[in-house]
Amino acid sequence: MNDSVMIEELKDLGAHLEVRQEAAMLSHQVVGGELTVTVTPTNVPSFVQFLKDDAACQFTTLIDITAIDWPEREKRFEVVYHFLSMTQNQRIRVKVPVREREIVPSIIDVHPSADWYEREVFDMYGVMFSGHPDLRRILTDYGFRGHPLRKDFPTTGYVEVRYSEEEKRVVYEPVSLVQDYRQFDFMSPWEGAEYILPGDEKKEA
Repeated sequence: MNDSVMIEELKDLGAHLEVRQEAAMLSHQVVGGELTVTVTPTNVPSFVQFLKDDAACQFTTLIDITAIDWPEREKRFEVVYHFLSMTQNQRIRVKVPVREREIVPSIIDVHPSADWYEREVFDMYGVMFSGHPDLRRILTDYGFRGHPLRKDFPTTGYVEVRYSEEEKRVVYEPVSLVQDYRQFDFMSPWEGAEYILPGDEKKEA
């Protein structure tokens, strides 16, 4: 199948979804040979169920769930789902824009494999999923503060973990930097800097 045929099929799929799922969809577009559909948060489970059951779709495999942080936007996060239809040999990306404290319905009832993906999005971004049976951190520790993939999360984090010989247990402490950040000069010697490199003394001989 050549690229032009594939793109036309994706456009047809987008048009099909727009007709059958008009209430759920905000937009759709084919970019870079991939179909991206944006839907409203409340309609996520029903839309995903349609993608799975509809004969023209059959997106029965959930590949991944992740998120994107856009701090400057009113709807700060985009929860992103990737699905595969092995029957149709197609992929689709579903984006769901959500506000800072907006809750997204879980799709575990449709795709049980969404369990750990949704936990990861919660852990890394702080996005909550209603109806999830066990929404807790999955990559960071229980006492971890913040959500590491948010753009406003400090590179040092908020706390550091170490084993205390005195207390014979793991302890959490505020981050304490042993030195200030240093400024490095990355200017190349070929840009006129007065650097002496090994071997330069030979040119004076």
